[in-house]
Amino acid sequence: MEAVTHLVNDSVEFYKWSLTIADKRVESWPMMSSPFPTLAISCLYLLFLWAGPRYMQDRQPYTLRKTLIVYNFSMVVLNFYIAKELLLGSRAAGYSYLCQPVNYSNDVNEDRIASAIRWYYISKGVEFLDTVFFILRKKFNQVSFLHVYHHCTMFILWWIGIKWVPGGQSFFGATINSSIHVLMYGYYGLAALGPQMQKYLWWKKYLTIIQMIQFHVTIGHAGHSLYTGCPFPFWMQWALIGYAVTFIILFANFYYHAYRGKPSSHKGGKPVTNGTSMVTNGHSKVEEVEDNGKRQKKGRAKKE
Repeated sequence: MEAVTHLVNDSVEFYKWSLTIADKRVESWPMMSSPFPTLAISCLYLLFLWAGPRYMQDRQPYTLRKTLIVYNFSMVVLNFYIAKELLLGSRAAGYSYLCQPVNYSNDVNEDRIASAIRWYYISKGVEFLDTVFFILRKKFNQVSFLHVYHHCTMFILWWIGIKWVPGGQSFFGATINSSIHVLMYGYYGLAALGPQMQKYLWWKKYLTIIQMIQFHVTIGHAGHSLYTGCPFPFWMQWALIGYAVTFIILFANFYYHAYRGKPSSHKGGKPVTNGTSMVTNGHSKVEEVEDNGKRQKKGRAKKE
């Protein structure tokens, strides 16, 4: 018990010390003075993962078609805004794409980049709705380990990113990821419009490939920074490498089972919105898809 007490005390002291090197610009921002709001929301998310399926067990699934259309295209707009702000802000600030330390000054361009990264963090919290929609539509098989791992960790880790490194090389990964999410949520939005859009969704497979490329680029980028001694926090670089490796493993497993481990007859399958196994974002198994969730095994689905 004494060892546990020492561990807790040491952890508290380490956290207090870490606050001395945190970015002072973000202290007054909502949810940034303490990790507890972010952790509390993440815990509520995990609680919903347990309680949601039990609540829906004896209920008809919701279709949520209009809700999904609005949600997905709203996420396209949000991620486009984030990517645009990061690109324009980094160019105006004269950022290097190979090595860029964090500038903690109140320069207008640095503030613009930090603000865009904050919106990126907020978007990761909003993405919890992906899981909520799965459960309300009773797509329980889509709530895979990869899906939960992706959503829960991104929200927490980007709180850390804003708190200590809301600029510098942090812009690189956030720009790439938000750009990919423009494509991904665009796919979801088009799929939500109905089966008539299927002929325009031939590129679904390539979203998974692009995301896997993203993780390899992240490792190469961070590795180059470590090799050249770039004055961006080393702990962040190593964390990015380790995190990207976990995603490469999980997404490679997803890709194999979605495309390599299934018969070719699945190639003509209809799309699913925010739940298609043929698109990533942590979504798993290949699924025979009904027309926008309207065809159910029992009765009719609830409308939103």
